[in-house]
Amino acid sequence: MDVRRAAQRYRGGDPAAGIESRHAFSFGPHYDPGNLRFAALIACNEERLAPGAGFDEHPHSHTEIVTWVVEGELTHRDSEGNETVVRHGDVQRLSSAGGVRHVERNDGAGPLTFVQMWLAPVRVGGEPSYEIVRGIADSTPYAVPEAGAMLHVRRLAPGERTAVPDAAYGYVHVVRGEVRLGGESLGPGDAARITAAEGLEAEGLTPAELLMWEMPG
Repeated sequence: MDVRRAAQRYRGGDPAAGIESRHAFSFGPHYDPGNLRFAALIACNEERLAPGAGFDEHPHSHTEIVTWVVEGELTHRDSEGNETVVRHGDVQRLSSAGGVRHVERNDGAGPLTFVQMWLAPVRVGGEPSYEIVRGIADSTPYAVPEAGAMLHVRRLAPGERTAVPDAAYGYVHVVRGEVRLGGESLGPGDAARITAAEGLEAEGLTPAELLMWEMPG
């Protein structure tokens, strides 16, 4: 288990434009050849957008993009004609496939924080697709078959435990609160990269919310 702390993330974005980014992997101008990906996961970005701030239209291809809003409202528009507002509890997935363009903005009155995770597809090409699951229930797995991966959302009360999926590769990201995982205490923004997980549990030390990826070898 390789624990990466929130403070170790690379800082990016454009603070003057109201955009603050924290990257868990090599990203953009920050090139780290030893931290390019973990299994299918190639990015885990924490984004903070001030009211009125956002990312203007930009392209993606050959990437599965899964977004989880921590607080606030994320306005999404793409070149396939999808336009949605994503809120806490919703899972959004954009399969960019052969190519798609999108806009992400904070059109709300308050601050917006979201976690965006990029996964490499099993096969490149194909047609873009979009999906949003509103208010996903606790412990309900969300499959991303294009990347051969499964996302598990868990909300824990203090003292409550949850199993980390047994898998060749697992990635646990703490959205809020504090948890104990494999003898380590993890707080908001901390993450653990787990290889060959078997019988591992996470325990809530405070009310907590976790995103856990289950990925094959």
